[in-house]
Amino acid sequence: MNVINRLPVSFARGEGVWLWDENDKQYLDAMCGVAVCSLGHSHPAVTAAVCDQAGRLMHTSNWYNITLQTQLADKLCALSDMDNAIFCNSGAEANEAAIKLARLYGHQKDIHNPAIIVTEDSFHGRTLATLTATGNRKVQAGFEPLVPGFVRTPFDDLDAINQVGDVNPDVVAVLVEPVQGEGGVIIPDDNYLKGLREICDQRGWLLMLDEIQTGMCRTGQWFATQHEDVRPDVMTLAKALGNGFPIGACLARGKAAGVFGPGNHGTTYGGNPLACRAALAVLEVMEKDNLAQRAQTLGLRMLRGLRQGLEDIEGITDIRGRGLMLAVELDRPCFPVMENALQAGLLINVTAGNVVRLLPPIILSDDEADQVIAGVVKLIREFLGH
Repeated sequence: MNVINRLPVSFARGEGVWLWDENDKQYLDAMCGVAVCSLGHSHPAVTAAVCDQAGRLMHTSNWYNITLQTQLADKLCALSDMDNAIFCNSGAEANEAAIKLARLYGHQKDIHNPAIIVTEDSFHGRTLATLTATGNRKVQAGFEPLVPGFVRTPFDDLDAINQVGDVNPDVVAVLVEPVQGEGGVIIPDDNYLKGLREICDQRGWLLMLDEIQTGMCRTGQWFATQHEDVRPDVMTLAKALGNGFPIGACLARGKAAGVFGPGNHGTTYGGNPLACRAALAVLEVMEKDNLAQRAQTLGLRMLRGLRQGLEDIEGITDIRGRGLMLAVELDRPCFPVMENALQAGLLINVTAGNVVRLLPPIILSDDEADQVIAGVVKLIREFLGH
């Protein structure tokens, strides 16, 4: 079905940070499948794990114990300081699980119409509940009636969240991205997450963080919440967790960890042996190669390069980043930059209409990172007529 305006290219193979199309033209991938292939393409450790597991056992029902699933849950909880996990196949499903958990938490407190605070310009998925939670009218248009039970506030505005709490006794949770990805790599003020944690503690709400794009070392920590040393009650993951193999996770701790019971949630494919083996291989590489630190170091290098290459250029509104989530905001729509980049053999993205977004693989070398920066600077300068 025609649901995506696809760019005119089809890729045949990939290795590391490089892709080749069907005509064997080479491209430097600075998007890695929208923050998915953080280990690059065809990573040997992940490839070996998937091939080996596919020859052993790919799937059993969750009616039975799955040892690899338990190992993955234990590892993720150890890295995040959470208590337990439930697995699924995508980020939207992970957020659906979080939304269901929050509603059940509310009903267990005798709140009959539980509400979740979400923010403007957010993105949480395209299922009916997650597109309602998403703060983008274009995503919602045409799919009314939307799902009730969400209250929207501006992002990075603690006062607005407190004001909602003062007038709405049905609020049970807050769901936010630590850094808004699809919204344009919007980085909140320092201590925003700490402020949310304090509000949720005071009011008995769940703090739920959507780390689907920010998690898995992307921002320079395993999870973006660790920049402020804040532990959420619920955390959702997907994207880079499988390095391209579909898997998502909803983690919980404390009072949120015991909300779900048998029959409250389920999945056919979620957490099957093949998906969990892939994710375990990803975690092993990320830990062994200290990719959280690498993302932080490389992100600073690339941010500095972007600022040096584009300083004092009329038409640039802001250049920002956290780890390897990088953005150049322009004062005008800039979709042609993405199209021109494709012709130049560079894969980037334009989001929010006027933001050039970079989400490169964390395995990028210094030289490859410099190639990305040089290419982006050249493309933006040409687009702006400099």
